[in-house]
Amino acid sequence: MLPLLPLLLAATTLAVEPGTPIPLAPARTDVTAETLRTTPAGDQIVSNVHNPRLIPYLPAKPTGPAVILIPGGGHQDLWTTHEGHAIAKWLSDRGIASFVLYYRLARQKDSKYTVEGESLTDTFKAIELVRAKAAEWKIDPANIGVMGFSAGGELAALASMRYTKPEQRPSFQALVYPAIPKQLSLTRDTPPAFLICGEQDRPSIAQGLAELYVSMRKAEVSAELHVYAGVGHGFGLRPTLKGPVRGWLDRFSEWLAAPKGTPGVKDESSVTSKK
Repeated sequence: MLPLLPLLLAATTLAVEPGTPIPLAPARTDVTAETLRTTPAGDQIVSNVHNPRLIPYLPAKPTGPAVILIPGGGHQDLWTTHEGHAIAKWLSDRGIASFVLYYRLARQKDSKYTVEGESLTDTFKAIELVRAKAAEWKIDPANIGVMGFSAGGELAALASMRYTKPEQRPSFQALVYPAIPKQLSLTRDTPPAFLICGEQDRPSIAQGLAELYVSMRKAEVSAELHVYAGVGHGFGLRPTLKGPVRGWLDRFSEWLAAPKGTPGVKDESSVTSKK
């Protein structure tokens, strides 16, 4: 079982604890060991990932949806606390099955992996596994989506465009201050999107996400955009969050519960700017 997250648990008590890690590929022993370091603020950072896996958070009273959480870290590390386990606990405590994805890292030193190769493959395997286990875990197979942060947001977006079979397709995508893929392939079949960032993020995200929203609407993809004033990159879920951005997961859960826009119906999506 993973170490407890002291800062989060000091702020709130949640019933759901992480389950046994689920491997996504045969275990490798011919590689250097995975490393874990903790920042002074309590963030756990994982690097040197060679054995991709999911950490499940299965609620006692599931409501149907499932979210695969894809932490960021520039494809060099995985920031697994505020972009992974803290959010999985929040969601699962509210009946939403959650899974933290540990994927192979394409830009760590001497890596032979690629973003669109091994990292994306790990993402697709995670989606397929959760969908295959949907009945056992009391999950709606038609409501299994991805939520990616920064570099993990790039994988979530790629998975939503590059799937090749129905089992791989995310039912929805939540892109949280994502690295936006350079080559977009948006169609009416692209999964509905929840887009969120801070206005003080770098222009490729703060402006790029708004441009992605416009591109999605032109492609008749249902989308909702939230841009938070005075907020930069990497906010995730921390006890120290202040102001409207503190409630971004509430906005996501509301969006998740609401009917999504029908392809071709242009007035089903909304843009929200938090001032």
